[in-house]
Parts: sequence; structure tokens; C-alpha cells
Amino acid sequence: MSLLTVQDLTIRFKTDEGLITAVEDVSFDIEPGEVLGLVGESGSGKSVTAKALMQLNGWNTVYDPASKIILHGDPDVDVLSLRRERDMLPIRGGQISMIFQEPMASFAPALTVGKQMVEQLQIHTKMSKAQAKELSIEMLDRVGITEPARRFDQYVFEYSGGMRQRAMIAMALTTKPRLLIADEPTTALDVTIQRQVIDLMKELITDFGMSILFITHDLGVIAQTADRVAVMYLGRILEKGPVRDVLRTPAHAYTRGLLNALPDLDNLDAPLTPIPGDIPSPLERPAGCVFHTRNAELAPGSRYETEVPPMSEVRPGHFAALFPEDV
Repeated sequence: MSLLTVQDLTIRFKTDEGLITAVEDVSFDIEPGEVLGLVGESGSGKSVTAKALMQLNGWNTVYDPASKIILHGDPDVDVLSLRRERDMLPIRGGQISMIFQEPMASFAPALTVGKQMVEQLQIHTKMSKAQAKELSIEMLDRVGITEPARRFDQYVFEYSGGMRQRAMIAMALTTKPRLLIADEPTTALDVTIQRQVIDLMKELITDFGMSILFITHDLGVIAQTADRVAVMYLGRILEKGPVRDVLRTPAHAYTRGLLNALPDLDNLDAPLTPIPGDIPSPLERPAGCVFHTRNAELAPGSRYETEVPPMSEVRPGHFAALFPEDV
């Protein structure tokens, strides 16, 4: 049985211009012990989707009544049906934890890292302060921070970039969540630290048996970390499936465009091939397939310009937003 099921998720935001659609009819599952990669350009709706799993989007968020986020367990819980903060407490930071792209924005600068770790443990567990401190130091050590007892009493500005990211991972893991959401956790790091963080997350999956929703725009990182991948564009998932299938034999033009835009290390003189045009404003969402305005492969007058294609199975477990005759 799946750990988490997202079904027909549609998210809109109230603005001065009216309701703006940020995510539309998104569905996916995350299995126990699985890494699901969520990729796409900036503005595609990846972070909005992830925050919805913990109801972390802003006050002006409107979830469509048909949207469901089911956290499977005993019993199953529809996260979007929870209205009170105290009802969300076991979910947010308990069963689901999140690490962000920029740790400096996530840790309070006026409190030591250790104080913040202890505080969140006392909120989500019945540990004493001494027990929470012991576990926090143990977890800092587990993620590779040297002299964890000393670092426990330091402030986040005293940490290097890589150490901050590790401390955030340690803090997220102290409650032993079933699902860890990693929102571009390696983007602000240099490549050697990226490698260390990726290796650390792989180890944690094995040791803790958790699942990870890994959000990034870096297909190279996804190739190294994910079991399955979902490709988002302008709030819709256009392709999803096993990571090797999707990256080796992409079925959708958008996925091919992302892959073609990567540098070719075997031919450094080859020009980069960008996807033509710009991602449209959410205020001007195209009719039909949201990617049709930038899809150079489409013939004029294609039905993709007016009709929304279904998610069709390309091969077992591999789906793309294509009409059946194009699969």
C-alpha cells in the first residue's frame, strides 16, 4: 500500500486579479521507502504542491473540493480535511517533515540550533528536555557534523553552508517522519557538498526506512537519487514513471526539451538547445495542453491547442500527457 496518495490536487490563490491557478489536477503516489523526484522549471508548481502536503501554503490558498491528500496508515488521514492547527500537529513535523533550499531562512538566527531542535521535539513528542538534547546531539553526529555537542550550542550563522543543510536534515529527522520533503536541498551548495548531502540522504532512506519527495530542477541530481520522477510544467504533471525510463526514453516533448537543454559532456562545442519561448504567466494559462505554446513538435491546428490530453500509459508504470493515438 502507498504511503501517500495525492489525487486531483488543484490549488488556486486569491489575488487582486482574481483566483490564479498554481496547480491543476495533479495526482501521484509515494511508496514506502521510495524517492519520488519532482522536476520542472521555476514557477511550475513544485514547491506549492509540496507545501500542500503539510498545509503550509498561505492564507489566500484555495484547495479545490475534489482535491485529496491521503496519508495512509491506521487510520488513513485526508490532510486537506484537517481544519485546526492542533489536528495538523501530528502530521506537520511529525509524520511529514520538510527541509528547505535555504537553511538560513528556516532557522531562527537569535536562537541556538540546539534550542530549536529541542523545542520541536518537545512539541511533537513527550521527551524531557534532557532526552531531547541527547537525541538532537546524536542526530547531529549521525548526519556528519563534527563536534556535535559543541555545535548544538552554536547559532546557525556560525555554520558553513553544508553544515546548515545537514543540521536542517538532522532537525527534520529527529521526529522520525514517514515522509521527508526535500525542497531543492542541494541548489545552494557546491558540487562536492551536493554529493555528500545526496549520499547522506540515501543512507538515511536505508537506515530509517522513510520515503522522500525530492524537489529539484536538476535532472542530474534526480538521476542519482530518485526511483521515480514526475515532470511538472505550469502546475500540471506532464510525465511520470521510473526515473530511468523517463530520462532514457522521454515520451513528452517537454521532458525531451529539458534533456536537450543539458550540456553534452561528450561534445563540449555543441550549442545548448533551449526550449523556445517563456513559461506563460499563471494569469494567462493556455487552453488545451499547457505546454503547446512552446512545443515546436506540434503541427498548427493540433488538438493539443484546445483539448487537455489525458495521462496515457506509454509503457508499464510510465505515463505521459498524450492522446492515446500519440503514445
